[in-house]
Amino acid sequence: MRSRSVLIAAVAAATTLVLVVLKQPKTVALASMGGSPRQEEAKIAKGRSYPRVPSHPNDIAALLNTVETALRNPATAAGLLPDLGHQQQVIYRVLSANPTLSSQVLAALPDRWERVVERHLAARREFLRMGRRRRPTVLPAWRIIAPEPAKNLLTYYQKAESSTGIEWEVLAAVNLVETGMGRIDGISVANAQGPMQFLPTTWAEAGIGQGNIRDPHDAIQAAARYLVRRGGLADIRKGLWGYNNSDYYGRAVLLYASLMREDPLAYIGLYHWEIHFNAADGDLWLPVGYHQTKSITVENYLKNHPTSRPPAN
Repeated sequence: MRSRSVLIAAVAAATTLVLVVLKQPKTVALASMGGSPRQEEAKIAKGRSYPRVPSHPNDIAALLNTVETALRNPATAAGLLPDLGHQQQVIYRVLSANPTLSSQVLAALPDRWERVVERHLAARREFLRMGRRRRPTVLPAWRIIAPEPAKNLLTYYQKAESSTGIEWEVLAAVNLVETGMGRIDGISVANAQGPMQFLPTTWAEAGIGQGNIRDPHDAIQAAARYLVRRGGLADIRKGLWGYNNSDYYGRAVLLYASLMREDPLAYIGLYHWEIHFNAADGDLWLPVGYHQTKSITVENYLKNHPTSRPPAN
């Protein structure tokens, strides 16, 4: 267990989120945090728009510097965090697909962000490699919902770490890449379910699933137990391979986890990332409220939801 002393001040949906890392074995405590109902989170999504990314690398660097700084500033108003996190996410998605542009932006950024940006881009590129195939023309039968408040999820991750030894940052990263920290309410093509995407057969294994497969608290605890069973305490990469048989997946999860381990404030931005779908018509944003009981063609969806498409610069 590592020791560290960090004061984190963050805000999540009209409440103040303060993470205090005590001067003892790695323990993150929560203070001064009230609840934030999902209904309130959903209201924030209304009236929002797809973030724009400037075309010039110097302008992107300036915007990214502003966004990364604001996400770590305890004085940033809670209502600004969703758009700041989404802007951060879209910048990294754009840069990850354009190595030349990303190199130019990196060269223009303050040195303090170099390692942060490099890891964000490396993580996203692992998923691009993992999904090398023809981009789909059909959108999935998902429902996109508001996640539990950031402070709730953090307590679930920490509880799981305390009981199993699997780091909370790893659990948060798995939750992020599987369902956007619970935003995707749907069943995968392999029949995986819930915020941590468990197969019902895996959930039913003795000592793994307890409670409700779709409940964030229960699913996060089960994910930690599963990672332990697959050898995650001895080698977390082995545990993640058991979760998803892909080295790309494992590397991406550990890159996101390393961002939060090095600077727990990184959790704030990642929590506010939205659901994007890399379709044939572009990188489509599926906001809270998206609800398709059956697959729908991208063409038909965009007729009624044109703002899900990236804006023209």
